[in-house]
Amino acid sequence: MELSEAINLIHTTDIHQTEPQIWADLGCGTGLFTKALTHLLPPQSTIYAIDKDITVLDSIPETYQDILIKKLSGDFTQSFSLPSLLDGLVMANSLHYVADHLSFLHTIQSSLLQPSHKLLLVEYDTDKANPWVPYPVSFQFLQKLATKAGYTTIEKLGTRASLYGRANLYGVLLTK
Repeated sequence: MELSEAINLIHTTDIHQTEPQIWADLGCGTGLFTKALTHLLPPQSTIYAIDKDITVLDSIPETYQDILIKKLSGDFTQSFSLPSLLDGLVMANSLHYVADHLSFLHTIQSSLLQPSHKLLLVEYDTDKANPWVPYPVSFQFLQKLATKAGYTTIEKLGTRASLYGRANLYGVLLTK
């Protein structure tokens, strides 16, 4: 996927404000959606790019689009903390690695996120598990999950065909 496609998949004007924000990208990989997020945040914001593969973090710049990127090695499915509570979180193709989605959402809400926060997700629109998507999060399933997790707004931002042809990808913004 190209950066412009990633930006289109998560593009929303509901994030951009004048004050700098603190976000994280859980399971950031090589940072494609970290970079896409920089196009949505106000200048001087900070993004924590978190991935368990320390080698992929080397490909992510320390600043991009006037946004500071702090790279951290760690497994987001395990318990961890950050220096401050986040205004938002992006999880692109990573929530499907969590077995208990609802418990995970409750955990990050109570330990990582401000009470009023935004959650950007990119997932495959499928209910069928496979080795690459062990715990799928279809859009229909996500709507029910988000409601149970206390989100009041579920806004589908974009879709695109998957390179693998199994299911479309979708981007969604959840807000409390």
